[in-house]
Amino acid sequence: MSLSAPPGTATGLQTSAGPLKVPPFKHPLDPLTPDEIVAVSHSVRRHVAENTDIKAVRFITNYLLPPPKKAVLAFLGIPLLTGEPPEAPTEIVRKAEVDFVDAVTGTAYNAIVSLHGTDWAVDTLEKLPNGVQPQISVEDLALCEEIIKHDEQVIKLAAEVGIKAEQLFADGWAIGFDPRFPESKRIQQALVFARLDRHENLYAHPLDFTPVVDSIAEKVIHIDFPPHYKAKTSEPLFEGSGLDVALTTSTTASPSLEADSLTEANRPRIPPPLKSHDWLPDYLAKDKNFKFRDDIKPLHILQPEGVSFKVDGHVLEWQKWKMHVSFHHREGLAISTITYDDNGVVRPIFYRLALSEMVVPYGAPEHPHPRKHAFDVGEYGMGTMANSLTLGCDCLGKIHYLDGAYTAHDGSAVVVKNTICIHEEDAGLLWKHTDYRPGGRSQAVRSRRLVVQQICTLANYEYLFNYLFYQDGNIEIEVRLTGIVQVYVQADGEPNPFGTTVAPNINAHYHQHIFSVRVDPMVDGLNNTVVETDILPLPNAPTGSPANFYGNAFITRATPVAIASEGAREMDYAKDRRWSIVNPARVHPHSKRNAGYSIMGKGSLAPLMALPDSAVAKRAAFATKPLWVVRDVEGPKGGRVWPSGKYVPQTRDTPEDALPNWARGDDSLVGQDILLYLTMGITHIPRPEDWPVMPVEHLRVLFRPTNFFEFNPSMDVPGANDTRSAPAFPNGVDGDACCSRL
Repeated sequence: MSLSAPPGTATGLQTSAGPLKVPPFKHPLDPLTPDEIVAVSHSVRRHVAENTDIKAVRFITNYLLPPPKKAVLAFLGIPLLTGEPPEAPTEIVRKAEVDFVDAVTGTAYNAIVSLHGTDWAVDTLEKLPNGVQPQISVEDLALCEEIIKHDEQVIKLAAEVGIKAEQLFADGWAIGFDPRFPESKRIQQALVFARLDRHENLYAHPLDFTPVVDSIAEKVIHIDFPPHYKAKTSEPLFEGSGLDVALTTSTTASPSLEADSLTEANRPRIPPPLKSHDWLPDYLAKDKNFKFRDDIKPLHILQPEGVSFKVDGHVLEWQKWKMHVSFHHREGLAISTITYDDNGVVRPIFYRLALSEMVVPYGAPEHPHPRKHAFDVGEYGMGTMANSLTLGCDCLGKIHYLDGAYTAHDGSAVVVKNTICIHEEDAGLLWKHTDYRPGGRSQAVRSRRLVVQQICTLANYEYLFNYLFYQDGNIEIEVRLTGIVQVYVQADGEPNPFGTTVAPNINAHYHQHIFSVRVDPMVDGLNNTVVETDILPLPNAPTGSPANFYGNAFITRATPVAIASEGAREMDYAKDRRWSIVNPARVHPHSKRNAGYSIMGKGSLAPLMALPDSAVAKRAAFATKPLWVVRDVEGPKGGRVWPSGKYVPQTRDTPEDALPNWARGDDSLVGQDILLYLTMGITHIPRPEDWPVMPVEHLRVLFRPTNFFEFNPSMDVPGANDTRSAPAFPNGVDGDACCSRL
């Protein structure tokens, strides 16, 4: 741990309370180190032993509780308004927040712990309300699989369809929404598969039942059997729907816990398909008809003089950009205190960018498939599912890695090596112009971008998160989706109205991936406004009128999002609606408009398909709007962060501390410390081409400077001059030399 403060920070400064102490960190947003996680766990365990009757602690989360924004900005010397001096530094106390459960009773607790000198001490210990569950840990998920593998009823059911006990595997999932089970129990549902060989594709062999597991009692407490479909008969379930099918049961509702679920489903057992659908190269090579492509020649990314970025701990600098990069157990990758050096003037842009929530709702209505709407951030933690990245595979070129750490059940630190990679990429042309006249000249400037990347595996699915920084001031968040689609067994000849048959007897249900990106802006300072702009044909001026004789005129109409109750915004494609984050105190010298950053991402919007009063829409209300604008309210436990509530597992409605409840009232949003929650997503109608592993799907949102710079900020980027480029076929016609340069 470094005891030295960075240049320009609080060390040695005087305040009314005396000299500031040397802080025990390089940057106030640095995540807890593995040693700190262990020390915090020890202090909580000691406090619990001395002050409570709790006999056994199962740690779930242990992470940095960030200091107030203004204290962080003062520490870093970032002004609250560009052009003004920063505020005087104040002392920052390093704090951690811990969630744990009583391993005997399952009761959940929250603790706040502070560092005093070299010792951590518990400030508060709070018992969480009945039914409130902290996130499901990696160890909980592994435990779910172990429980079903040793349950006698599960083993018997598997044997009935030809599967041995040692071939049983399961993905643990949060229970989603199922009011049949008590809120006080810590529950998972197990999606069960068979693995016929050590590393073959287990998802190719889905089983036809779903156990429900109590993680504290460590036992199976119920087993559900989904009904199946048949050709339409006189049964009225889908009457008038246009579906030529009927269920084997008369309803999609949950059967009672006392009912025989298999009898209720009214269907025979369905054995899993046994054909192998492999994806690992050594397994693929076993197929004599399979052949890897052999016409691909090496493609190397070389930087013979090294990289153009610098890293000091978690602080990253690249050309004119500076930011803090950190690992978070729940959000995964978080980028903070993003600034741009505009000809010697440090201009703040974003205080923090991170994925705050996501939901994956499935579209099959037959019980228990509606329970499948995973909150991969709030229920499991994207960071705890992060990969250790490998050089030359996940990341190409010259790479710098950062590690991450989170807590294990016993309070030790789980270190994820190389979980964040940082590198540079060529991004095509940045700008170009050719003077076509005789004797004219041409200039081409290639774009280079800085990439900060993390990849997370959530059971069957992979998510790639790229934060991209460009030389023209653009910032892009890109999400790539890949992995194996979640599947269920399909009977021979069974109709498939809510999914795609991707292989014989394998049904991939329709589903959505909907993300909520939390944007904490500080465009030229902390007090910002969101402006909604519509593009309109000139009003009241039809073709032939004096004002618009040829009918071609159109204007922009900009409206600030003014009060909290207006914070939930709708997209309007007919008006080509877009939004900008502006600073009302900063005016461009030429356009006379407020300095800002526009949000470009209409192509990555997907409306929530679940009905407005559905369990999904209530639990994931953030997904019902493409943009939310709210006031930021900081508090002793971090303030407004989680759009579906701080504690997501087993919620049954919209929690009080969820996003819709922040977008109420008449609090002003103009020139305030605001937050934006951007909703982006896709509706995935699976294809056979997505099987056995899905090629990547892309989602993007771009933040583009608008009236922010005086002119194109990339005019000082040198022109393209790659002397190592060469004709693809040397014996053919050589290409022209690079465009003219001074």
